[in-house]
Amino acid sequence: MATLQRITTEYIDQEDRIRLTGELAQGDTVVLWLTQRLMNRLVAHLTAWLSRQISPASRIPSVQAAHQEIVQGFAQQAARAQLAPEPPVRASSEEAGWRVDSVDIAQGEEAVVLTFKGEGEAQATLTLTAQPLRQWLGIVFEQYQRGEWPTTVWPGWMEVARPQAAPGAMALH
Repeated sequence: MATLQRITTEYIDQEDRIRLTGELAQGDTVVLWLTQRLMNRLVAHLTAWLSRQISPASRIPSVQAAHQEIVQGFAQQAARAQLAPEPPVRASSEEAGWRVDSVDIAQGEEAVVLTFKGEGEAQATLTLTAQPLRQWLGIVFEQYQRGEWPTTVWPGWMEVARPQAAPGAMALH
């Protein structure tokens, strides 16, 4: 089974899918194609896991949902601020790509292990602790917006943590 060491996540307009290009331990690469339907299901599980990771206080029923949104938003902003730019992972071959049909999620106390499964024996595993998971989900959220995919599956704290453009700033592409 391939273990992903580093990944680049991009929305590809021509495919209307998210492409996850992963670097393996041996230096090889693999390209995984993720559909909106699968991502919606995955996002719901991963954001729920993150919601349970903040602190023991977050498990106390008296903590109001509004406070949870604020705490989660701050944690998401902090993760985003600590995301260091890296060169993107480039696929060594287009033939190394496959569509992800399902994802097994193993949720531990310290990390989440995602096993992406494709047709036949195709599998790749990605292990993320809370901080890298937040960073990756922030990138995925941006790709949703780039692809004009509905963001209803995302919790409100992802929107709060999104960087705001300067007043009057406009980007045209």
